[in-house]
Amino acid sequence: MNWIYPITIVLYSMSLLGYFIDFLQNNRKVNRMAFWLLSIVWVLQTVFFIYRASELDRLPLLTPFEGLFFYAWLVVTLSLAINWFFEVDFLVLFTNVIGFSMMAFSLFTPDGDVPESLSALLASELLVIHISFILLSYAAFTLSFACQIMYVIQHQMLKKKLWGKRLLRFGALSKLDSLSFGAVMIAWPFLLIGLILGFIWAYSQLSYVPFFDTKVISSLVVLGIYAYYIYQRVVKLVIGYNMALLGIAGFLVLLINYFLSGQYSSFHIWY
Repeated sequence: MNWIYPITIVLYSMSLLGYFIDFLQNNRKVNRMAFWLLSIVWVLQTVFFIYRASELDRLPLLTPFEGLFFYAWLVVTLSLAINWFFEVDFLVLFTNVIGFSMMAFSLFTPDGDVPESLSALLASELLVIHISFILLSYAAFTLSFACQIMYVIQHQMLKKKLWGKRLLRFGALSKLDSLSFGAVMIAWPFLLIGLILGFIWAYSQLSYVPFFDTKVISSLVVLGIYAYYIYQRVVKLVIGYNMALLGIAGFLVLLINYFLSGQYSSFHIWY
């Protein structure tokens, strides 16, 4: 079944290319083709996920490879749902740039099972739930980030008076702002609960909580940035361009947290 993975990535890249061509040429026919390719990608991803779960007799979420794959699967799932329920043409493209990057990056991570020396420690339902909630929050933050990038691009196009069909297909600024905020309001509680569950698991397994671990600190920074975003939006009623920039900055910190902090972590040595 390992042949499914490279085929999935090839089809994913073809779908992304189709959406990019549509972005440049406003080609609805290519857009529909890209959508169906993305749907096939989702089916193949789901088959691979189920096969790996049955092969390992556990939910495949514990290794870096599995985490990146599940992240990409969540992004594809969200983008297909958005394409179905919301009329924001380019959102699927901008969202899946991140999703494809995650899946492509997973090719360079080991795809083996959890090391035997850690298997007993990691065999915990609480840990699986912790990771699931964190990745769910990341997927929702990715959606918010895509909306914020689109908001900034459209804002600049309006500022420069670049009228045309492409501008109209970005959707209204108010809709992008609302979608971005809604995604953050979903993602932030998932991240908070995921971190709390992680602390509980750490204390139950290790008898201490590693608050000074690099990844824990950076995760708390991400939580704080988005808490400030929510505060500005809900309490101060701030909307618009500056909020989009704040959200983009928060997501960049999230990516640093995901990819770099683990390299210097003495606690998340397997993830």
